[in-house]
Amino acid sequence: MDIRESYDSAAAAYAEHLSDELARKPLDRHLLNRFAEETRGRGLVADLGCGPGHVARYLSQQGITIFGVDFSPKMVAVAQSMNPDLDFRVEDMRQLKASDASLAGVVLFYSIVHFDVTELPPVFREARRVLVPGGLALVAFHIGEQVVHRDELFGARVSLDFRCHTPENVAKALQSANLVVIEQVHREPYDGAEYPSRRCYLVARAA
Repeated sequence: MDIRESYDSAAAAYAEHLSDELARKPLDRHLLNRFAEETRGRGLVADLGCGPGHVARYLSQQGITIFGVDFSPKMVAVAQSMNPDLDFRVEDMRQLKASDASLAGVVLFYSIVHFDVTELPPVFREARRVLVPGGLALVAFHIGEQVVHRDELFGARVSLDFRCHTPENVAKALQSANLVVIEQVHREPYDGAEYPSRRCYLVARAA
C-alpha cells in the first residue's frame, strides 16, 4: 500500500477528525491570517497537499482566491464535497500543472511529512517555479529527526511513514530553491488537540 492508496483509504475518517482542527490552533490561524494579508488581491494561491481542504477553506474565508492540490483522488473528492465552492485538483506537488510564475502564494501545511530530507529541494523548486517573484510560501512541519510508521490512521488501514524535519534542513532546502526564509516560528503542541510534536512554520519569499 503506497501513500496514495493509504490516503484514499483514510480520506473520509481523516476529514471527520481533522477538518475542524484550525478551530483549536490559534497560532496556525494567526499565521494563515498574516499570509492572507500578504497575498490577498495579488493573484491565485495554491494549497499543496490540501487534504480535506480545511486550510484552503480558511484562507478563502480570508478573501484569498485559492485552489487545493492533493495526490489522493478520494481525498480530493472529500475536499470538493465539503467545500463545493472551491476548486480541488488531483496533482502531485512535485509536478504541478500550473504555469511558471502564475501564483501569488503557496501553502504547504504539514504536507512535507512524507518526504525525506533529500526530497525537499525538488519539492521546493517546483513551488518556486509556479510562484511569481516576491510570492510567498508558508511551510509548516513537525520538528525532529524521527520517522513514525503507521499501519492505521483514524481506524483506516494505511502504510505511512511520517517524517519530522529540523528547521535548519528545511530552511536550507528552501534556500536551495531560491526561496528566501524571512520568518521562522516555533511552538509547543496544543495539549489534546494534535500529535504531541513541536511545530515549525517558515515563511519564504521567492527571490
